[in-house]
Amino acid sequence: MFQASKTHLDELQTKRLEEMCIVIDKQDQIIGADTKKNCHLMENIDKGLLHRGFSVVLFNTQNQLLVQQRADAKYTFPGHFTDSCSSHPLYVPDELEEEDAVGVRRAALRRLQVELGVPQDQISIKDIIFMVRKYHKCQSDAVWGEHEIGYLLLVRKDLMLNPDSREVRSYRYMSREEVQELLDRGARGEEKITPWLRSIVEDFLFPLWPHLEDVSPFVEPDKIYGL
Repeated sequence: MFQASKTHLDELQTKRLEEMCIVIDKQDQIIGADTKKNCHLMENIDKGLLHRGFSVVLFNTQNQLLVQQRADAKYTFPGHFTDSCSSHPLYVPDELEEEDAVGVRRAALRRLQVELGVPQDQISIKDIIFMVRKYHKCQSDAVWGEHEIGYLLLVRKDLMLNPDSREVRSYRYMSREEVQELLDRGARGEEKITPWLRSIVEDFLFPLWPHLEDVSPFVEPDKIYGL
């Protein structure tokens, strides 16, 4: 069973809609900034507004993947099962730095600490491996959606977790077989799965899962899949 997180609150998600995301073109070149709210409104997505995001896949040393269920207060894909931690680098100097994707990795470090409650002394930016980028566009409902180039970031380390219940409804480490079973249940309509979890797992994680001790052959920082 998934371990349940405590009751969520809506105020945090409302406040986060004011954060400034990084607006990009389809070559992942920075062209400006806009609020998280504007970046996730379908009316703007349909006009082409595209932003930069990331997905962290966190494995423990038993090669199990942390899968979380998004809180019901989330504006996009509430209550859906998804990757370990996904969010956006912000339009601030530390998270705009592009060499070695250090800005995105700093953003991921921030969210791992804030969203999953990983203690600061347990993880550093050196633990976060930038694997590849993937374009995706998906609609959550009539109002909200996702349209981003997401950086796939991998961490393989045993970490203490204390997720924020306003962000995470439930969470669990899963084997490859258990993740496949979750995706199968999603395909049958028995569970709600984010589109990006399915594509990340099927396109990237299943091929590299047997090679987690050394993922370097799968690192493709110059490629953007899905365009």
